[in-house]
Amino acid sequence: MSQQVSKQKTDSSGRLAVVGDRELVIGYRLIGIDDTFIVSDEEDASKKIQELYSSGEFGLIIASNSMRAKLSSKFLAEIEESIEPLVLFMPSQKETAEEDKESIAALAKRVLGISIEVN
Repeated sequence: MSQQVSKQKTDSSGRLAVVGDRELVIGYRLIGIDDTFIVSDEEDASKKIQELYSSGEFGLIIASNSMRAKLSSKFLAEIEESIEPLVLFMPSQKETAEEDKESIAALAKRVLGISIEVN
């Protein structure tokens, strides 16, 4: 029985959740991702990210980059160190290309352990 329980944990950790504004979430819904959450209020988004992170059901959580500022510094430090679940902040259409480059470089450093320069 213990093998079955650990297999279930492994299977569920491959799930993907998306939290954010309508523009971010709708695209993931269109490609068939079921666990998507449109959140217009950033306070609600922060609670939802914490809920998904703590659930143990997801391997990857994608959230709008604008929600990062609403997370507590303690929780933000925890998720920046985590690789399972991996929390990825995606820039929205409203953010500049420079912010996008910085977030890709930060992600590479966190996940791969290497620093890259994006020109």
